[in-house]
Amino acid sequence: MAGAVAVKDRQWLPIAEIATQVNAGGLKAVDLVEQSLRTIADKAEYQAIIATLDDAARARAVAIDAQVAAGKSAGRLAGVPFIAKDNYLVFGADTTAASNILRGFQAPYQSTVINRLEAEGAICVAKANLDAFAHGGSTENSDFFTTKNPHDLTRVPGGSSGGSAAAVILDMAPFALGTDTGGSIRQPASFVGAVGFKPTYGTTSRSGVVAMASSTDVMGPLTRSVDDAALVYDVFAGPDLLDSTTIERDSAGYTDLAARDLHGVKIGVIKEYFEASLDAGVRSVIENGIAKLKAAGAEIIDVSLPSLPLALAVYYIVVPAEISSNLSRYDGQRYGYSNPDAKNLEDSYSGARGRGFGKEAKRRIMIGTYVLSSGYYDAYYKKAQTVRTKLVNEFAEAFTQVDFLVGPTAPTTAFKIGENTADPLQMYLADVMTVGPSLAGLTAIVVPTGLSDGLPVGMQLMAAQRADRALLELAKCAEELFV
Repeated sequence: MAGAVAVKDRQWLPIAEIATQVNAGGLKAVDLVEQSLRTIADKAEYQAIIATLDDAARARAVAIDAQVAAGKSAGRLAGVPFIAKDNYLVFGADTTAASNILRGFQAPYQSTVINRLEAEGAICVAKANLDAFAHGGSTENSDFFTTKNPHDLTRVPGGSSGGSAAAVILDMAPFALGTDTGGSIRQPASFVGAVGFKPTYGTTSRSGVVAMASSTDVMGPLTRSVDDAALVYDVFAGPDLLDSTTIERDSAGYTDLAARDLHGVKIGVIKEYFEASLDAGVRSVIENGIAKLKAAGAEIIDVSLPSLPLALAVYYIVVPAEISSNLSRYDGQRYGYSNPDAKNLEDSYSGARGRGFGKEAKRRIMIGTYVLSSGYYDAYYKKAQTVRTKLVNEFAEAFTQVDFLVGPTAPTTAFKIGENTADPLQMYLADVMTVGPSLAGLTAIVVPTGLSDGLPVGMQLMAAQRADRALLELAKCAEELFV
């Protein structure tokens, strides 16, 4: 593949082992941070990173090493470098959400997720590229640059968390943070060969993360292994007084996973995913993965979700409506880009938003405003929410018949840069297999399953709301089977 790097062998120890060695004094946090920053610099051509937090990261590393030298534990993630998608509010660098309208914005506080990771000794070293405001599936909607796929520089890494996914596979850090509104962790995980975990809606705090669609936004990790994803999630999952939608975590936690015995486990294969326009290579890899699950003892059952073919249309009504509302705060008055030529308030509003927002943000604002407007609300938004409820009920009914659901993550492998930019509908179709679980608030994870023409394909595993631990255990088993 053009410009591809060797990505099979991971350069970092498992996260738990890194932290254990740092706490024991065998590894130094300062050395880990330097390794991470050096790798970021060496692989700058992939354009995965918007900004590095050199000074802040080095200062935290020194403090962690001093804490260990004083005989104190530095936490479960002691000295572990990580990369945050640039829609997380983090001290030490601008938070831009890859949009011109937020260039130069300094976060007044940090996100709850970042605070919880740092409380356990993790060190944020950089901010990753994304589609501006997380609107997209390729990073091509970033106002700054397009991230390249680690397996082929001519292809996208997926999106919107494409920078985070690429950074993990490029070994810039042991883990990265993404956000998943309709597939923005899972689809890039499939495109680059990472583990991408979308927890149950409400188990992760949205506080301090630039909002996209408030009813589906979920925070999650991108990693090289299921165990790493589970540990990171275990650190930041749970209720937060700053986010009223958050719910209680599993009392058993999400670590110390057992690779579960699949005998007696019922796994549903979603029929509609295989009736869609599914690439033959992707189909072959996923069917081979399903066969391995069956050979390991799982009972494979065909499952139909009749409303699933409507999920993409529902998503692109409901989500733009919420985007239209959430982006109204960017008005050029309090923070972000302000129109210097404005002669009155209306000019200030229109100038700031007209120049600051990119094409995709404007498109989604217009769609969202339209479907919420008088005369169209009942015809579009209300109907979409009705179908969403049907979809939720169909997923719930499916989980009375099976323990888990599986299917492809995306209809294709990573596509070429520029291939879909002229056709927004074609770009949206990259989400066709991930939006359903998002609309239903389910937990879902992508595990690398195989290669099609040298490009990664990941299987999407899904479970009912709050069944995150059980899903992680299934994913651990699948990970071992798919090696």
